[in-house]
Parts: sequence; structure tokens; C-alpha cells
Amino acid sequence: MLRFIAKRTVGLVVILFCVVTITFFLVRLMPGGPFDRERKLPEHIEKQLLAKYKLDGPLFEQYVNYLGDLLHGDLRLSTKYRSRSVNEILADSLPVSGLLGGIAFCLATFGGVVLGSLAAAKQHTWVDRSAMLAALFAVSLPSFVLGPLLVLVFAISWPVFPVGGWGNLQSLVLPSITLAAPYAAYIARLTRSSMLEVLTQDYIRTARAKGLSNTRVIYKHALRVAILPVVSFLGPLAANLLTGSIVVESIFSIPGTGGFFVNSVLNRDGFLLAGVVIVYCSLLVVFNLVVDLLYGLLDRRISLYD
Repeated sequence: MLRFIAKRTVGLVVILFCVVTITFFLVRLMPGGPFDRERKLPEHIEKQLLAKYKLDGPLFEQYVNYLGDLLHGDLRLSTKYRSRSVNEILADSLPVSGLLGGIAFCLATFGGVVLGSLAAAKQHTWVDRSAMLAALFAVSLPSFVLGPLLVLVFAISWPVFPVGGWGNLQSLVLPSITLAAPYAAYIARLTRSSMLEVLTQDYIRTARAKGLSNTRVIYKHALRVAILPVVSFLGPLAANLLTGSIVVESIFSIPGTGGFFVNSVLNRDGFLLAGVVIVYCSLLVVFNLVVDLLYGLLDRRISLYD
């Protein structure tokens, strides 16, 4: 297993190198520059700004210098938020997005697996139809519709939770549900289809022939194999949720990473854009590694030594 983890770690470094390189040059190919304004800056001021942000040399020299700074953990200064470095922006916003995304991840995973398992266990009954109808509703309803709807019902008509903001547990409830709902629905449908396939296998019929209860067969024997497709989905989902959602964060006025990511593109803030992309890709590769390790634990037929 250690050999497997070492190989994947090397792969992580290679992937991050490619991501940094591609992001760096794509940002430079974008039309315009980080200091372009409707009224052009005086030439001497623009030269000073380019020198301050190390953007005044040849392109390859800029690239090499940037890689050197990355190796020292320096993500450079933001060209939009000029009094703040990218490290400071991410240090302030990532914990916010991470907390919100972590809660939404738990809600989506637990709710989706339970709902999908119940639907599979009660196939062709009102439980199955109700669960899949709820999943279809959650998938079809966009976050920018579900969020304001929840605010209207639970913050304005029935003032149980705050309309928005950040700072207490109550303010986490509505945005977490809004963020988790479509993913919970997808996981529920994925769990149901996988569970129905597993329930037709021979070892499940053998377990039932031994007199095991239906609940024990489903949650002890079938779910362990049926959850494998869900586990594959959870790796990218975790990276996606933990790095923020621009829609949900905008609706509920949450100071997370999503807004900075979108604004970095609009403002041609290459260093901030690259910082968010690096964090996202790092999380994506790490969680995919965790998924591979979980595969080996959940299904003994899968070997990590091949």
C-alpha cells in the first residue's frame, strides 16, 4: 500500500505541475491585462506595477520565477486586492467554504445513501416512488431557485433561520441544505440503481436463504458493495464542495472562495485564479487517492498492489 501511495504522490506532483503551467500560460493568453482600465494608466506607473508584481520580464522568465515562488509556498500578491496576498485571501475564505462544504457533503452523502437504500429495499412501493420523486425535484430545481425559496419560507414567512450572513450555526442551515440538495438526489438515484443490481446477485440470495432479515441483508451485505459507485462520485464531490459555490455564497452573503474565483477571472487576476485552481486540483487528486484506498477496504477483490 505504501508503494501505491508513493506512486500516486508522484502523480500528484506531475499533475499539479501541468495544472500550474497550463493555468499560467492560459491567463497570459487572455485579452487585456490586470492593470487595464477605461482610462489608460501613465506608462511609468504601469511599468512600476508590472515590476512590483514580477510581470515585466520575458514570459518564460516570469514562469520560472513563479515556479520558484510556488516552491517556497508563495502564491504572490493579488493584482485586484492589492493590499492582500493570495495566501491571505485563501487563508480567510477557504475555511468558510470548507465548513459550509463539509456540512453539505455530510448531508448529501448520508441523506442520499439512506434515501437510495430505502427506495431499493421498498422497490415499486410508495416509499420508492416518493423517494425518487423527491430526488427528481431536488435535481431539477437549480440552487438559485431553491436558495431564495428556502429563505422565503424559513427566514421570511416563518422566521426560524437568518436570511443570510455568517458567524453562527443557524446561518449554516439554509445554505448547507441548498448546496447539498442536488448532490443528495444524485447519490440517492445512484445508490438505488446500484443496490438493485447487487440485490440480484447470488451471495445475496444465499444470505436470505440462511434466514437473515431483509434489513441485515441490505445494510450489512448489499450496501458494502452497492456503495462503490457512490464512493467514486464522492471524491470529486468533496473537492467541489470544499472550494466553494459562487451561487450559494452569493445568495446567502457568505465570504467564501467561490466569489474570489469568479472575480479573479473577470479581473484577470492571474495569481488569485492560479491559487484557487491549485487548491482545487490538489484536493481533487487527494480525495481520488482516498477513494482508491476506500475501494480496497470495501471490496477485498480490489487489490492496490497491481
